[in-house]
Amino acid sequence: MIIDFNDIEETRIKGFKGGQGELLTRNYADEKVRIMKSILRPGASSGPHTHEGNCEIMYILKGELTYHYDGKTEVARAGQVHYCPTTHRHYFENLTAEDVEYLAIVPEHH
Repeated sequence: MIIDFNDIEETRIKGFKGGQGELLTRNYADEKVRIMKSILRPGASSGPHTHEGNCEIMYILKGELTYHYDGKTEVARAGQVHYCPTTHRHYFENLTAEDVEYLAIVPEHH
C-alpha cells in the first residue's frame, strides 16, 4: 500500500496535546496504526503525555526537535529517530527559528 501524504488534507492544530503554538499535520490511520507527517512551527510544542498501550516513533525529516523524555532532555536532528516506548512520557518542542518536519508512527493507537 502506498500512502501519499499529498493526497491527505492538512489539519492545523493549535496547542497539540495541551502544548503551545501550531502543528500542521496530514494523518493516515486504520485499526492498527496512525502515521502522521507533520510540521511543528518555531516556538511550538506538544503537551506532556504518556504512551499507554502504544509507543511512538518520530523520524525527523527536516530541522531539529527538543524532546523531554522521562525527565531528560534530548535533541533529535534530521535523519535521527526519537522513540518513546509504551508507559514512557515525553513532549517535544521546536526551539529553532525554522519549521521542523517529521514522520510519526503510533502502532496500536487508541
